[in-house]
Amino acid sequence: MEGLARDALWLVVMLAAPMLLAGLLVAFAISLFQAATQILEPTLSFVPKLIVMLIVLALLGSWMGGQLVEFARTMLTDFPGLLE
Repeated sequence: MEGLARDALWLVVMLAAPMLLAGLLVAFAISLFQAATQILEPTLSFVPKLIVMLIVLALLGSWMGGQLVEFARTMLTDFPGLLE
């Protein structure tokens, strides 16, 4: 049962990391731009992060879905052995 929890948490980390890292890099670049130009518009930081995260989701969405399906398939096929 511990292995299942570890695998599930690792899957969550693998699926969340690309979008979080992309958002972090864009937020860092925008904060540097805002600090240099002293433009403190809230939409200037939100809209580019949203666009980049949607692009990452569009590019990696099929991979993420495949990972989730593979995990679910593994869970369902190995379910009888998990309770022992």
